[in-house]
Formats: sequence, structure tokens, C-alpha cells
Amino acid sequence: MSRTTTRQTAAPTTTPRGRGPVVAALMLGMALAALDGTVVSTAVPQIVGDLGGLSVFSWLFSGYLLAVTVTLPVYGKLCDTFGRKPVLIAGTILFLIGSLLCAAAWNMGSLIAFRVVQGLGGGALQGTIQTIAADLYPLKERPKIQAKLSSVWATASVAGPAAGGLLAGYADWRWIFLINLPVGLVALWLIARYLVEPERAGTGAMEGGEAPKRRKVSVDWAGALAIFATGTLLLTALVQGGVAWPWLSAPSLGLFAGALALAGVTVLVERRAAEPIIPGWIWRRRTISAVNLALGALGLLMVAPTVFLPTYAQAVLGLGPIAAGFVLSAMTLSWPISAAFSNRVYNRIGFRLTAVIGITLALLVLLAFPLLPFPGEPWQPALLMFLLGGALGLFQLPLIVGVQSTVPYEERGTTTASVLFCRQVGQSVGAALFGAIANGVLASRLGADADLDSLAYALDHADDALRRAVDAAVDYVYLGAAGAAALALLVLLTLAPRRFPVLKEHKEQEAGPA
Repeated sequence: MSRTTTRQTAAPTTTPRGRGPVVAALMLGMALAALDGTVVSTAVPQIVGDLGGLSVFSWLFSGYLLAVTVTLPVYGKLCDTFGRKPVLIAGTILFLIGSLLCAAAWNMGSLIAFRVVQGLGGGALQGTIQTIAADLYPLKERPKIQAKLSSVWATASVAGPAAGGLLAGYADWRWIFLINLPVGLVALWLIARYLVEPERAGTGAMEGGEAPKRRKVSVDWAGALAIFATGTLLLTALVQGGVAWPWLSAPSLGLFAGALALAGVTVLVERRAAEPIIPGWIWRRRTISAVNLALGALGLLMVAPTVFLPTYAQAVLGLGPIAAGFVLSAMTLSWPISAAFSNRVYNRIGFRLTAVIGITLALLVLLAFPLLPFPGEPWQPALLMFLLGGALGLFQLPLIVGVQSTVPYEERGTTTASVLFCRQVGQSVGAALFGAIANGVLASRLGADADLDSLAYALDHADDALRRAVDAAVDYVYLGAAGAAALALLVLLTLAPRRFPVLKEHKEQEAGPA
């Protein structure tokens, strides 16, 4: 009997005992990606004391963030072209090579360069892990795996600074990077051993028993380079503007102009490519474009709690760094719990309405923050963060699961990467925007030269004027975050369809055995 080639829509399959090890590998990989975004922050004094380079140390964070963000679309397309497994293995190996090189760095310049190498691998970890998680589980079970990954991400992000400080203080800062090696090697072995993907499209037998004809793979390397260059210029302008140079200075204006010009070139290149890195359907499909914009707004608003709340807790509430981290960690407790149970809500009322409820609750919580008394008690912002985490769990996960369910297997990597890319860009825009807002408020209260960076070392001994100025600055930041939540709500109400167009294959998975 003849069998013709059909489009591949099946999810990766594993042995019955194989899914558990694969999930363990995904959680280990997610922990690595999350830890290395924050673990360096508390080890900066030791690193600078050993290597020098105080004037450029901020690139330890910026370089990693840039590399992760600009590679997300590229890895998403490669996942759909070559499969998830080879991309994840290659990305993990690159991440581990970058970690080893970071541990061997001899000056600040080399360490920054090796952090970029780490980030090039970290982009593969973030996007591919989320895609494999969607492949492994049917629609009904996806909230469970997404909640696990959210828990790992949140815990690792909050624990990162403490882990970095402990390793730098009691061992050596180089162990911050060396500790990645055993963890990453275990994850690598589990993926190589247990993850089994379906045959790629075009590998089925042809009529008459002829050898299978494989579809010629075309990789849009010109588009990948254009996207990488555009993202690098844009994110460099956002990250360094107002820090390394004034916003209206020649470097900032030049970078923004260059990013705009390269964006035009990218559009032209992608339109002509046979297999574009960012296909036009990403923005032409109403559901995907709405989710991308909504989660871009999420990245924007998340800057308020993750970046400014620890400063508020130390300067206004008088807490130490560890206690300040516990105030933020309240959000990480409720978020995965809310996400895990969100399927009980969206299975009844739909993806969009569940997300609308979540972002509406988040908007109310963000608006409540400026109403906190001065100086207040630590439990008050902690309670608000607990409520915020619960609200955002209802908002983010239904959108990610929902949009992944509207595309077939061979488009899921690109779609997932576009969502994560928009969220990362939103975080960069939020850091720049809210940093400018906070510094503007501080300058108006304390003098023209006041900003958070210059006042960072005075937070432990803040007087009443400084405490009130920081309180006012963070209040304005939270109002800005509320504006981002309102923007996400508007996007969902006006652009997102009432019912996400879930594909038949996902409905069949839902009806079939897990």
C-alpha cells in the first residue's frame, strides 16, 4: 500500500518512563537560564575587585540580556526547521562553553564577551524548553508543566542574587559559572537519552517503495543576521540610554536611527526569504499578534516589582537585601499556583476571558500600591505582590497555552519564540522607561544629580528625605506599570478573538488518552 508524505503534526513521543526525565531536564535548563540572568548581581564587588572594569560592569547583565533576546526568533525558526532536540542540545552546549569561558576570564572585557556567548546559548534554552513543554503534553495537561516551569523560573530568579553572594563571599566568584557545568551536563544527558521526536515532514515512504524524498531545508541566514543586528542596536539604546549617556545624546539618537534603518532592511529581507525567520503570518494572524502585544505589555509591567520593589523595601521599609527578596518572593509563590489551576477557568470560559480577568485584577493591585502608607509594614507590599502573582498566573499562562494551541507542530517553535521575544523586548523598554521616570522624580525631589544608581550605596543609611523620594519614585513606577496593564487589557478586548481558534489536532489530543 502506498503512503504519501503528509504534514507532520504529532508531538514528540517518549517511552512511558521517558517523559519524567525529559521534564526534569527542562526544569534544570530553565533554572540555568533564570539563574544566570540574576546570579551575577551580588558578586559585582568581588568581580570588579579581581578584574577591574567598574565603568563597564553593567554589560555583564546587558550583554547576556541582549544575546538572549535577539536570538529567540532565530532559535524558534530553527526548532521548526530542524527539530527541537538538536537545537536544545546545541544551545545547551554553547551555554556550557560560555560558562566555562566566563570562569576562565582574565579581565572585564573577556568576561563580558563570554557572557554574550552564554546568552547565545541561553536564548535556545528559553524558547526551546517552552516549545518542548507544549509538545509533550496535551492541552488539558499543559498548565501543570507550565506551572512547574514558572515555579523554577521564579524561584531561580529570586534565589540568584543570594546564590551569587554566597558563592562569591565564601568560595570564589568563578564558581558562579562553574556550577552550571554539572547541572547542564545532567540536563544534556537526559535530553539526549530520553527525548524522541517524530520524523520530520518529508520523510515518509513514497509510492512503489522508493526512498523517501526529504524536503530541502532553507535557512534564512540573511534574515537572522538582520534581526540580530536590529535587536542589538535597539536593546543597546534602551539598556544604556540614560545610564552610559543621556537619552538625547548622539549615541542614543544614532543607535535608535540605526535600529530603525535596520528594521526596514529586515522587513525587506524577510519578505523575499523562502523560509523567513519571522514569517509574516506571525503578525497577520489576529490571535498571535494580540498575544504578542499583550505579553509585551506584561514584560513592561514586570519591571516594577522585579527591579524597583527591592529598592523600595530597602530604602523605604529599611529591610536588608535578603528580607527585601522575601517581599518580592511572595509573588513567586502565588503565580505558579494560580497558573496550575488556570485550566479549570479557561476550560469553562475560554482563554481570552480568563486572561482579561487576570490582567484586570493585576491592574487593580498595581493601582493599590501607591495607596500604601509611608513607611508602612513589610507585609503590606508582600500581600500586594502575592495578589499580583495570582493575577498574572491567570493572565500569562492561558495566553501562552492558547496561542500554542492555534498552530500546528511545525509552527509552534516560531510562535512560542515570538511571544517570548515580545516579552523580553517589553522588559527592556520597561527598564528604560521606568528608570527614566524614577530618576526624574528623584531629581525633582533631591536635586538635579540624583538618580537610583548614584544613590544605591546610600540606601542602607537613607534619611527621611531620601526615603520619601524613593517612595514617590516607586509609586510613579507602579502607576506606569498599571498603565501597561491597562494597555494589555485594551489589546485583549479589541484585538484578541473571543474564542481562540484551537486546531482540531489539539482537540483530539484533549479527547484522547494523556
